[in-house]
Amino acid sequence: MLTDDLKIQLRGYLQHIRQNISLESSLGDDSKSVEMRNFLIEISELSDKIIFKEGGTNKHRPSFDIKRDRTDIGVTFAGIPLGHEFSSLILALLQVGGHPPKIEEAQKERILSLTGSYHFETYFSLSCHNCPDVVQALNTISVLNPAIRHTAIDGGLFPQEVEERDIRSVPQVFLNGEPFSTGRMDIEQILAKIDSAGIARAVESLNDEAPFDTLVVGSGPAGAAAAIYVARKGLRTGIVAERFGGQVVDTSGIENFISVPETEGPLLAQNLEQHVRRYDIRIMGSQRAAQLVPAKEEGALHEVILENGAHLKARTIIIATGARIRSLNVPGEDDYRTRGVAYCPHCDGPFFKGRSIAVAGGGNSGVEAAIDLAGIVSHVTLLQRSSVLKADQVLQDKLKTMPNVTVIKNAVTQKIVGDGKKMSGLVWKNKEDGSEQQLDVEGLFVQIGLDPNSDWVKNVLEISPAGEIVIDERCRTTVPGIFAAGDVTTVPYKQIVIAVGEGAKAALSAFDYMIRVPHKS
Repeated sequence: MLTDDLKIQLRGYLQHIRQNISLESSLGDDSKSVEMRNFLIEISELSDKIIFKEGGTNKHRPSFDIKRDRTDIGVTFAGIPLGHEFSSLILALLQVGGHPPKIEEAQKERILSLTGSYHFETYFSLSCHNCPDVVQALNTISVLNPAIRHTAIDGGLFPQEVEERDIRSVPQVFLNGEPFSTGRMDIEQILAKIDSAGIARAVESLNDEAPFDTLVVGSGPAGAAAAIYVARKGLRTGIVAERFGGQVVDTSGIENFISVPETEGPLLAQNLEQHVRRYDIRIMGSQRAAQLVPAKEEGALHEVILENGAHLKARTIIIATGARIRSLNVPGEDDYRTRGVAYCPHCDGPFFKGRSIAVAGGGNSGVEAAIDLAGIVSHVTLLQRSSVLKADQVLQDKLKTMPNVTVIKNAVTQKIVGDGKKMSGLVWKNKEDGSEQQLDVEGLFVQIGLDPNSDWVKNVLEISPAGEIVIDERCRTTVPGIFAAGDVTTVPYKQIVIAVGEGAKAALSAFDYMIRVPHKS
C-alpha cells in the first residue's frame, strides 16, 4: 500500500525511533483486515526497531496497537491511517518509540500530573483536515501519561458504530464512553476541559508576563506576519494564538499564494507557525481575547483580557483575529449542529454517503461544496438566496454537469427541523411569492460566507456596518497605539496574500508609532 516514495520518507523518519516498538494487530477475515496486515508488515520492514504481531484482542477489527516494549505506553488506530492521518501515524510511531514530542514543558508537566482513568475515542475521516490535530494531541497525551488511553477510529470503516452513536461530524471525541467534544482541539484545549487546576496555574503565569512592546492578537496569516515583522525590530513581541493559521486551516487547495504554486491550508498554517517560532516571540497558545482595555492616555499601556481571565499589557496592540464561518441564525441550527447541520463538506461529507442533503449558499464555497458532495451523497439541493448564483462561471458550468444536483434560487432557509436527536429537513421561503416549503434532507451544509471576529472590541473601536474594524491606510484604528490587520478589518478583498501584507504593514506602523510616541509606564 505504501509507494516507494512514501517508504523512503517513512524510513527516514523511523531512524529517530529510540526504543523497540510492536505493531499488534486485531484482524478479522474481511478485505480491510488483509489490507491492514500487509500495511503493518510493510512498515515493520522499514526499521529493525519495529516488529509486527498478530493475535490482538481489540474489539475493533481491523485495528492495531503501537506499543513500546515492556511498558504500558501505546496508542491504537482502528483503521488504516492514510490520507490526512498519515502524519498522525508517523508521529505516533516516533513518540511511542521514544522520540520526545514537541510540546511546552508546562504542558508536559500538566499531562504527567493527571490522575484517574481516561479512555478517549476519536472518530475521524480520512478526508478531514481538522481531525489530525485532535488525533495527534490525544496520542501525545496518552504517550506521556500511560494512565490515559486513546483510540483513533476511522468512522468510514465502522458505519454501524457511527450510526449507533449518531455521529454526523468529525472529529468527534468520546471520553469513557460519553461525548467529550466535536471539532478541532489542541492539547491546551483538551487539558482545559479535564484539568481545572491547570487553568488557574496558566492564568497566574500569564498575569506574570512583563508588558510587551507589541501584542498581536490572532495567529492567521496577518497575525503571523505582524509578529515576525515586530520581532525582527528587536522588540518584545507576544502573540495570542488560538490556533495557528486561523481559517486557512479549513482551506483545502491554495493556488494563489504568490511564489507557492500549490499548497494546502493545514500545511500553510504549519509553515506559518514554524516561521513565527524562529524568532524570540512569546507564543500564548489556545487563548482567546475577551476584552480590550485601551490606555487612559497616549503612550501608556493597553490591556487585553483573555477568556480565562488573564490580563496582558502592551505598548501597542495589533488585532488580527480574522473571520469565522457565518451561521444562518435560524431556529434549529444550534439544536442540530453536528447532528445534521455541518460546515465542512470535506470533513463531514463522508458521513452522509447515500443520503439526501442540502447546501446553503450559491457563492464559490457553496457551489464547490455541492460539486464535492454530489460524488458522495444521493442528492444535493443547493439553496441560493438571490435570483443568480454568485460563484465563478467555471464552477457553475461544472455544477450543471452533476445529474444529482438541484438548484433552487430565491430560497431563504427559515428553520431546521428534526426529531430532537437528528435533523430530518428544513423549511425554506420563496422570496418571489412568500410561500414556505419543507425540504426533506438529512443534512445541511452551510456555506454563506464569513463574519469578522470583532465582537470583543465593538465597544472600544469604530466598527463598520459589516462588523469590520475600521482602519486607515496604515492599519491604524480609532484608538492611538491599537492597529488591526487582515480579514477582521475594512480592507477590501479577503485574500491570504493581502492579509500577510496587511500584517506586515500593521507591524511597521506600530514600530513607527513607538518611535514617535514616548512611553509612559
